[in-house]
Amino acid sequence: MIPTRLRPALLVLPLLLAAAPSPAAVKPFVADYTASWKGVQANAQITLSAAGANRWNYALTVENPLGSTRQTTVFEERNGALRPISGSDSTQVMFKSPSQKNASYDWAQREARWSGDIKADRAGPVKLQDGDLDAMLLNLALVRDVAAGKPLNYRLVDNGTVRSQSFQTLGKDTISVQGQSRTATKVSRSSDDKQVIVWIVEGLPTPARILQRKGGKDDLDLTLKSVR
Repeated sequence: MIPTRLRPALLVLPLLLAAAPSPAAVKPFVADYTASWKGVQANAQITLSAAGANRWNYALTVENPLGSTRQTTVFEERNGALRPISGSDSTQVMFKSPSQKNASYDWAQREARWSGDIKADRAGPVKLQDGDLDAMLLNLALVRDVAAGKPLNYRLVDNGTVRSQSFQTLGKDTISVQGQSRTATKVSRSSDDKQVIVWIVEGLPTPARILQRKGGKDDLDLTLKSVR
């Protein structure tokens, strides 16, 4: 739904799965967004591309004059479910050391592990269950489940932790996409001082907007410009 702090837990985009899409629901796309990151205007892109052997590369990149962040997830479709296989989360910000985190989801052993710039107590292993998602896959799951009218309840295994994620439907809203007004379903999740709001437009493979707030202030805001 982006590093973990940006993910609409998104992404980044903070970018999650009890019920599965049909195989045809996952198709390659490139989505360009206008963005605000760390209070500065930015450009962002979310891409989904085939990786062979029923696997997919899903990536989010955000860039502005302060730096850049990139999140990637490799996942597979298995029996209609989206299963994370590996992930990376890298950030470069002015006047700070670069950060890199890596995730590995071993479904044979049913455990996930993390390496790189993480705390020792976040390295894992964490036990995996059917339907588990990482933060990036939440975006695809929300698009799929809103369209199907299914409950928006997920188990997120990310950054060395397991968290339940439940989104509430806030009703309909109007949003501009590629110069046209479109009706979107607005969903939201809140916990502690963090809030994530996502706008889903029927027929689009990616959220039309993702807004992440922390402490009552906007932390990351992605608004779709175009998708192809």
